[in-house]
Amino acid sequence: MIEIFESCRPVYGRSFRRSATLLLFTIAISIPAAAQDKKPEAAGFECLIQPKMVLKLGTPVPGLISELLVDRGAILKKGDVVARIESSVEAATVSLAKAKAENDSAVRSSATKVEFQRRKEERTKQLRRTDAISVATADEAETAARVAEMELEEAKVNLQLAQLELARASELLRQRTIRSPIDGVVVARMLGPGEYAFDQAQLVTISQVDPLNVEVFVPLSQFRKVRAGMVAEIYPEEPIGGHYTATVTIVDHVFDAASGTIGIRLELPNPDYALPAGLRCRVRFSGLG
Repeated sequence: MIEIFESCRPVYGRSFRRSATLLLFTIAISIPAAAQDKKPEAAGFECLIQPKMVLKLGTPVPGLISELLVDRGAILKKGDVVARIESSVEAATVSLAKAKAENDSAVRSSATKVEFQRRKEERTKQLRRTDAISVATADEAETAARVAEMELEEAKVNLQLAQLELARASELLRQRTIRSPIDGVVVARMLGPGEYAFDQAQLVTISQVDPLNVEVFVPLSQFRKVRAGMVAEIYPEEPIGGHYTATVTIVDHVFDAASGTIGIRLELPNPDYALPAGLRCRVRFSGLG
């Protein structure tokens, strides 16, 4: 630049020399200033903050959607109701099965009959000892007692089957209420009330953002230097900024030969959802230059 200045001095005169001198001075003082403004976040490796998990929530049974209770941006807890499928028939089936399961009159009637037949059998045995009744009459009383006992067992089995049928009907009804399997945020809604949901349809997409995953690719030279359990500092891009602590959870054992890198995943706690997913960032591993 000094050579250019010397070559132009005879042509443009004193005013050009004054302007060029000021420019050189400005450049000279701006270079160290820029070096001083360099932030520690600039060190390390480039990374990407992603959701821990992304689920496309479906329905185990097809049917007409009667209610869809969430929309994009809704924060869900595990077990929260997301949608309900039309279930009037299933609810009626549960009511019927419950009535059968709670009706133990057949069991009580059979138990009473067994008690009567046992008393009758005992009387016939006493009479038979004195030959007051025939063998056939005594045998008939004994057989009636055994039949009554079998009828009681059958009544008990039928009651158990009714209770199992109630459990089955209740489960079918429960399947028509769609709940969130994780804590997360709704990022998309694909269907709405009144639409028909097939067994492979997607109702909503839920992202788990606590904790977050941090994905980073480092050169192969860092293999064995980065290990699971190591702590690292994460520096999200602006306007989020700041720095956060994450822990290495996965170090790939299959390299990417094309780029000469290895993949690493870190877990970043995000209890108050302060960090959104999809941010670029830089990561600096403790103990690595």
